[in-house]
Amino acid sequence: METLHKRAFTVTVIWTLLLLYLGSVVYATHSSLACPDWPTCRGTMMPVMTGGVFWEHLHRLVAGGLILMFLLATWIAWKETRSTRPWIFKACLAGIVLLLVQAVFGGLTVIFKLPPAVSTTHLTLALLFLSLATVLASATTWSPESESMPPEIAAGLRRFAGATAGLVLFQCILGGLVRHLGAAMACPDAPLCQGHFVPPLDNVLVAIHFFHRLTALIVAFAVISLSAWALRVGAPRLVRSWASWAAVLVLVQIALGFITVLTALAAVPDSLHTLVAASILAILVHLTTIGWMARDHQPATSAPDV
Repeated sequence: METLHKRAFTVTVIWTLLLLYLGSVVYATHSSLACPDWPTCRGTMMPVMTGGVFWEHLHRLVAGGLILMFLLATWIAWKETRSTRPWIFKACLAGIVLLLVQAVFGGLTVIFKLPPAVSTTHLTLALLFLSLATVLASATTWSPESESMPPEIAAGLRRFAGATAGLVLFQCILGGLVRHLGAAMACPDAPLCQGHFVPPLDNVLVAIHFFHRLTALIVAFAVISLSAWALRVGAPRLVRSWASWAAVLVLVQIALGFITVLTALAAVPDSLHTLVAASILAILVHLTTIGWMARDHQPATSAPDV
């Protein structure tokens, strides 16, 4: 009975999304250095949970819980899949390495007082782990009976969704740079930037912020095009549903981006902006994985269309 590892991987994905959200709350509430030391917080593992310490130490506790959760998922996967799909355990080992390195970068972020390169790397590693956890959850829960599809649709899905996922990952990293370089308010108006459709780009922070907005439009076009393609080619119902959710979320994401700027980086929209971006990435990685799994489950000969 190979069921526990599937549930464990799904929980891992949800837990990682929660951790990304909490990390954004920590930054948005200016709590990143509320615990100025690491791995302790103000010299103890049990600080008084008030003010910024509450958010920063909660973030650390949830991160520690994620490591324990994924270690459990790895052990269960090893027991249940080592003889049938050994690649799953190998991917889990890669995930453990990612988590540990990401935790170290979290500590470096605090120790070196939030350097943009280290903070952005910390975010990037979290997004890469989310992608890996999503691959594991998708590959172990996907059923060829429920989502079988013609080879040409499977090929198109893995190419289209995979390219779009890569674009979204790039946009998330760019968003991290905007945040950690202090460029989030370089364009204090929306949808214009300093009163222009194309602002003067002689200032580095303005250029980075504007490029982030421009890339957001490209991402929106790609995600909506993926959803339209899935409908047009008659992809399986679950694929169409996930692609449609991605399209809806990308529109919500653009609105949250504007609201974040217009409210001068209010904590709620700013944090949700990160959560929605990570959710879009997870959906696209899920769709890409389905495309790859469908390729591996194609019948030897395809029946002619009736």
